[in-house]
Amino acid sequence: MSESMLVAAAIGALGGALALGLVLLLRRIVGTSKDLGTDAEQATYQTLHLASRAAQNLRGGIDEADAARAVKHLRALLGCESLAIADRSGAIAIDGDETIRPVAERLAVAVVAGHRQQVQRRISVGGRETDAVAAPVLGSTGPLGAIVAFAAPVRAGLVRATGEVAEWVAAQVELGELDASRAALAEAEVRALRAQISPHFIYNSLNAIASFINTDPGQARELVLEFADFTRYSFRRHGDFTTVAEELRSIDSYLRLERARFGDRLRVTLQIAPEVLPTVVPFLSIQPLVENAVRHGLESKEGGGRITITAADSGAYAEISIEDDGVGIDPDVLATVLAGGPVDGEHVGVRNVDVRLRQVYGDEFGLVVETNVGAGTLVRMRVPKSGPRRPTIPAFAEGRGEP
Repeated sequence: MSESMLVAAAIGALGGALALGLVLLLRRIVGTSKDLGTDAEQATYQTLHLASRAAQNLRGGIDEADAARAVKHLRALLGCESLAIADRSGAIAIDGDETIRPVAERLAVAVVAGHRQQVQRRISVGGRETDAVAAPVLGSTGPLGAIVAFAAPVRAGLVRATGEVAEWVAAQVELGELDASRAALAEAEVRALRAQISPHFIYNSLNAIASFINTDPGQARELVLEFADFTRYSFRRHGDFTTVAEELRSIDSYLRLERARFGDRLRVTLQIAPEVLPTVVPFLSIQPLVENAVRHGLESKEGGGRITITAADSGAYAEISIEDDGVGIDPDVLATVLAGGPVDGEHVGVRNVDVRLRQVYGDEFGLVVETNVGAGTLVRMRVPKSGPRRPTIPAFAEGRGEP
């Protein structure tokens, strides 16, 4: 079996599984690279290594500057003399002989328009003859571009390998678009949670502060600082994650403001295990649950009530619960809320937190809610203490520093 046929077979075997398991498989192979003795094992390792390097530069799309850096890895992957990659606009990035550019542009346009692979032989470029194989990079919504490989001659193995690589490139680009969509959705959900800080709350907080200005100026000053801390934290612009400690600090500011308004009608119990304070959680994941308990659980209950906030250490997990003895939620309404149905603006925070937890940690980490009309509400969340599985965790500012 020729080397190009061997590479083509390796690429075909990887296919879509490469997009999901590439990193873990590569680490495993690297760890045992001393035992890769056969030609097939060496070819598989080399294919994985080059594909991994190329993937890093394809997630932003082949119309971005980073895609040009992927060309040299794709050329090595295919073992061809020169390689060109074109985006939707026809712009070409080349690794190899620059004299192939006019031919590559023509072939790229042809395969994108026809959605079919093409092979051309005995092409005259730079005073010599060569062959070329061009394959469209087809996404789910249409052509994304094309790749054109040059070799003298183009054999069947290179034709197959070029088609497989074009499909793999399309998968990488679409995975990058999916990641970007998820990031945009997460940002939109955080914006929705910030928007939930209603003018009603701001008006009530400022009213409470004003009521102390003449009677207790010291208390008024403290409440102004709490209000500043709460709004600064809620509207900060850096990072999608925070710690349990930071989230609880914001909750403390929020509850101080609400107690200034409710007085003895709002009672709070905290049961916090120190071990869980450094645990990383999605930004605004606990505070909206506390706000929901106050606004929808206790505000309309005669005589007020109690909120109990618990953060417990449970081995590899932090278990956080917010319980109130307020008016409760109709289970049918709650089911509609968590399913994404219309809720007239009520309990939006609960739904957004549930969605974000599932996105970051998986469906098994969604909120658990126990409630009924007149029976209060208990909301539980469980997060791995090891942190989120996907995003990078930012550094966190302490105290009252600027956001």
